Amino acid sequence: MLALAFALAAFPALADVSSPTPAPLLIADEMRITAYTTGYSYWDNTPPGSADISNGVIHTKAGGVGTFDDPITVAVGHVISGDSDTLDYAAGTKFYVPNLRRYFIVEDSCGGGDTPQNGPCHTGYEGHPWIDLYVDGANASKETSDACMDAITELHLVIVNPAPNYAVVPGPITNNCTQYGETVVTR
Repeated sequence: MLALAFALAAFPALADVSSPTPAPLLIADEMRITAYTTGYSYWDNTPPGSADISNGVIHTKAGGVGTFDDPITVAVGHVISGDSDTLDYAAGTKFYVPNLRRYFIVEDSCGGGDTPQNGPCHTGYEGHPWIDLYVDGANASKETSDACMDAITELHLVIVNPAPNYAVVPGPITNNCTQYGETVVTR
């Protein structure tokens, strides 16, 4: 207590606690995981024929071009308990998927009903996390979007909290559903 009194006397600015300075946000280190990647499109979103999302961070509708600054929306599993709905990854968490050479951001939930925690988006696939990537498709046919979603559904390397310097092929996934494999390429 004496040390606090001394600090307040020596540094009067410390005594003003009426507007505390928030602690800096800590950004977790990059982590590489194997995740089950699936896709959802404009055509099979909830509601179908929309780009509605549940937890927008930088977008009000599902979208993005896949760059670090404008990542594409991704949906993750979630748990409903009482009045609380908790995403498996916090809204705003970024991912990089080398196979698609695009960045993603958690802005939507995957799995519906009253108990999404019992569904595959939350429980995962063969012990791996499940992430559902928005492929868009609003300017493509449902068949084209479906074919792209089928093509990207597989276990893939995913980087959580990625660095900003990975190679990017910008644009909606349905418009360029090319896959690049698991090799991580920097710019």
